[in-house]
Amino acid sequence: MEIAVVGLGKMGGQIAEKLSLNDFTVYGYDQNINISSTNNFSFETTDDLDTLVNKFNSRRIIWLMVPSGEPTNSTVEKLVKILNPGDIIIDGGNSYYKDTINNSEISNSKNINFIDCGTSGGVWGLKNGFCLTIGGEKKIYLEIKDIFSALSTSESKGGLFVGKSGSGHYVKMIHNGIEYGMMQSIAEGLEILEKKEEFNLKLDEISYNWKTGSVVQSWLIDLISDELKKNPKLVNFSAEVSDSGEGRWTIKESIDLSVPIPSIYASISQRFNSKNKNSFSGKILTAMRNAFGGHTD
Repeated sequence: MEIAVVGLGKMGGQIAEKLSLNDFTVYGYDQNINISSTNNFSFETTDDLDTLVNKFNSRRIIWLMVPSGEPTNSTVEKLVKILNPGDIIIDGGNSYYKDTINNSEISNSKNINFIDCGTSGGVWGLKNGFCLTIGGEKKIYLEIKDIFSALSTSESKGGLFVGKSGSGHYVKMIHNGIEYGMMQSIAEGLEILEKKEEFNLKLDEISYNWKTGSVVQSWLIDLISDELKKNPKLVNFSAEVSDSGEGRWTIKESIDLSVPIPSIYASISQRFNSKNKNSFSGKILTAMRNAFGGHTD
């Protein structure tokens, strides 16, 4: 099966590589020439979308991994002009679900199939597989399920089809809101321990101890434990913590549905507040974001 990946950054490059290693014929494109021209990929790359589309000898399947909002929307607009009826666009990025519904309608008006895929796993996806939540027409999902099977974890072959267009990104949005709250709790707890100077507590040892047998054991604990072992004071990390949008969208959805989410809301507020103070919990959050997603801010 042929597939093209547009956007070869931290996750897009790994998705393309994982598909290539699973015997898919993969073509890649990134608007950053320094990325698309690298010799580190095992698949063929091109210089523009038109060339990319023309590489196919069969039905075109285009997987998008570009930033949400205008970059994704404009890419979809261009693709629907150069693809053929029956071709497929898969948006695997962190798009706002209402944008996804709109992009699906634009694609379908040209008889181009549109699938949305919430993609979690960060920079570890190539090794461990990705967690995928998929929305769109189920018939199309089943036709290309081999793609999702190649990318997903061994426990979730084919990912999880969750429903109609937009639902895959909706579930991923809430997933990321939960992620914010979990990370904030870990960061706050470790900061309290760090401030208790009279005990001279070793955070690397404590977090390592929590990795097994603890009620709070998790992949996030694993990641921060590894970071603290390498760098107990996290001196190379900024206390300023960025947010990628999904948390804000989760808050908006909670207001629309009248569902209280005080923990998630507080975690987003603290990310805003991190711009104004040099906190250790902020460094913990930045270290976790770097560990799972390769984020540098």
